[in-house]
Amino acid sequence: MRTPSASLRLVATSLAALLVLAAGGGGGGSPGATAGTTTPPPTGQQPPPATAPTPPPATGQQSPEDLNPNLLGEAFGTYWNLCATPRTGVDAKGRPFPDRQGTLLDELKFLRAWTNEYYLWYNEVPNTYRMADFTSALDYFDVLKTPALTASGKAKDRYHFTYPTAEWEAMQNEGIDLGYGLTFARNTEPKIPRTWLVTAVEPGSPAEAAGLRRGDMLTRVDNIDFINASGDAAVDAINEGLFPTSAGTAHRFTFERAGAPFEVTMTGAEVRVDPVKNVKVLDTANGKVGYLSFETHNGVSEKQLVDAFTTFKQQGVSDLVLDMRYNGGGLLYVASELAYMIAGPAATAGKVFERPQYNDKQGADAPIMFRSTAWGFSSPDPIRSGTALPYLGLNRVTVLSTSGTCSASEAVINGLRGADIEVIQIGGATCGKPYGFTPVPNCGTTYFSIEFKGVNHKGYGDFADGLAPTCQVADDLSRPVGDPAEGLLAAALAYRTNNACPAPSAQSRARQVKMELVRPQAKEIAIYPERR
Repeated sequence: MRTPSASLRLVATSLAALLVLAAGGGGGGSPGATAGTTTPPPTGQQPPPATAPTPPPATGQQSPEDLNPNLLGEAFGTYWNLCATPRTGVDAKGRPFPDRQGTLLDELKFLRAWTNEYYLWYNEVPNTYRMADFTSALDYFDVLKTPALTASGKAKDRYHFTYPTAEWEAMQNEGIDLGYGLTFARNTEPKIPRTWLVTAVEPGSPAEAAGLRRGDMLTRVDNIDFINASGDAAVDAINEGLFPTSAGTAHRFTFERAGAPFEVTMTGAEVRVDPVKNVKVLDTANGKVGYLSFETHNGVSEKQLVDAFTTFKQQGVSDLVLDMRYNGGGLLYVASELAYMIAGPAATAGKVFERPQYNDKQGADAPIMFRSTAWGFSSPDPIRSGTALPYLGLNRVTVLSTSGTCSASEAVINGLRGADIEVIQIGGATCGKPYGFTPVPNCGTTYFSIEFKGVNHKGYGDFADGLAPTCQVADDLSRPVGDPAEGLLAAALAYRTNNACPAPSAQSRARQVKMELVRPQAKEIAIYPERR
């Protein structure tokens, strides 16, 4: 076992190149407010520098309390769970917290030890930062990454973040988000004026109760001009309204639909998000086509996917449209199960779904194969571990994708192609997240730092710029997801009939503004659970 604890899980990241305003996804609470993650204001301007000091000249000398890098691997076990402020009581599963009394210095030594042993680019981390100069573990973690740039001038490591452990576990095991049940897409350029459009409304959420729909444009938050406001006070007030940090607080919003403004009041709540929706069988002239929209590979999704594929198999589905346009990723074992349920045993037997490649200090880890039985993840409605999975045995599948299709979702596409399954992509290029990491819980915060790169059965994993679509089609916000007349699904059904991409509509040609989903980094990952 290569991880220091069975509770740790390897994770493939898929963090947005541009960070979200404060949180995102299903309108969840702000990780920036509670976990110290870097959270730019909605203006798109860079936030103030972290409180970490400017590094001293690169003398190669460590401060007296810093560890010799050659001994940091051994120090990992020594400093893990030594906390300046230990938690007391039990976690959500009734287990006592592992925290022991320690110091801030212990927490910093723990982070440096982990980085030196497991970070993919450990030999590029500067050793010029003095632990004694830091007053926050989060600020110290922020500098424990490579400062290198890519050829295009972007940061080589854009996937470094933290999340409150309790919130992270609630999202993964229970499918719960704090917020309004609302997902936005935003313009990336220009930053002002801002264009934020509703892309998804969770059934049963405050957003649905308020009557919001796909395509509605946000214009005001608590009577502040959202489109053009600037300045710290306005930005703070907007963040407070958009991303509540606790349930029960009401905020006012103005939206615009077809040019007409309207106001709604929504109260933040814990929203249970169903990751699998719109399961249906479409009768076409060429046979029955299964369709489902799939939003996140979490524990809740495992049973829902099995139920969906059981329905498809019972109804004689001969083709499938898998809608992952907003799926940021999640559990890689769920991704491997999904790929198996599409392709079946004949195409996947003995083949690797995804193989992680680590730094030169780590030995090879066992690859993820195409799983034919359920893992049995914790959820409100779990499936029994070892249950045989239903499968369709398809030699091709159509995937609806956008730049919001990340990580574990990309692994589904890449893994199927590695098994010689034809994957037709309709929509846009995926986000491009081939890297991975182990989320490390320590003292109430879970740390995410790149550890590996994932490749398929053929050894391919070079999609840092995304997986290109077969047909470029704009996301159609004028119709609900799952409507056969909605742009991406209509194009998929048409391609199935005539094997040709549709001509761009006048509307899609006119919309040249690049949009990205607003969601937290923890919603763009792929988790590799430990072996039992």
